[in-house]
Amino acid sequence: MADDATGNSIQINARSVTVVSILSVAYLLLSILLVGFKSDQVILIVLFNAAFYASAISRKFILGFSIFIFYWVLFDYMKVIPNYKVNAVHIADLYNCEKSLFGINFHGKILTPNEYWVVNGTSFLDVITGLFYLCWIPVPLAFAGYLFFKNRREFLYFAFTFLLVNLIGFVIYYLYPAAPPWYVQQHGFVFHPLTMGSTGGLAKFDAHFHINLFKSIYAKGSNVFAAMPSLHSAYPVIVLFYGFRNRLGLANIFFAIVVLGIWFTAVYASHHYVLDVLAGITCAIIGISLFRLMATRSKSIIAWLDKYEAVIK
Repeated sequence: MADDATGNSIQINARSVTVVSILSVAYLLLSILLVGFKSDQVILIVLFNAAFYASAISRKFILGFSIFIFYWVLFDYMKVIPNYKVNAVHIADLYNCEKSLFGINFHGKILTPNEYWVVNGTSFLDVITGLFYLCWIPVPLAFAGYLFFKNRREFLYFAFTFLLVNLIGFVIYYLYPAAPPWYVQQHGFVFHPLTMGSTGGLAKFDAHFHINLFKSIYAKGSNVFAAMPSLHSAYPVIVLFYGFRNRLGLANIFFAIVVLGIWFTAVYASHHYVLDVLAGITCAIIGISLFRLMATRSKSIIAWLDKYEAVIK
């Protein structure tokens, strides 16, 4: 028997069990081959299988959120071919462009906004910016969860827009590899391909609370030279757009504050230049516009979205 009245939801039968099992094993083996074994891979498999078999609603939920799982896996697999092996990394030219456009005169010396905040930061800003940067994934995922239970079609629109914006950003990563501001602060303009990820200014947040939260997060980064565009700055824009689209009222005020907070933090913590942030905002606008165009003009995409919605509804 199907899970709902549509007759289109995924059923637990020999075929679905076989498909899920094969995909789980294939993902683990491919991951080990490409990026090496990590406990995260096992956790992902366990969570997916548990949700798939637990109940009808959890199965629909995990099948819907597979869009975000695909993004995570793709991001992880970017380690296989680092972008600095595809194109030259931009370090000095990006830094100089930032300084020429947004330089701040401080005691007779022109500083980039990042450099200015390195010497003018406060403990309050260290804490508040760290809290804002912790929102960059939880807020979009929580919002996606809300849409899943409120409106499955809007959930799909949001999820695929999120994925499309990331794909646009990933392409730019390879076309224009770029070092983040903290890299220049630590290594100058010399290219060191095996540089490990850094918390940058977010180290002050960890130090304030005597934890290694951001250190553990950035140790798992796929590529140091992927500062342009700032996808951290793009995600909250997508949330805000769909928040307004779904008329969420006061929640949109919160989303707007998060948008501004993450944009500021990206620069304050020396993870991105202002140019990176502007590029991230542009990616979000392009991705939102492009998906809306495809979802309203392409009959094949509309039909595919109809089928996907039927599976998770």
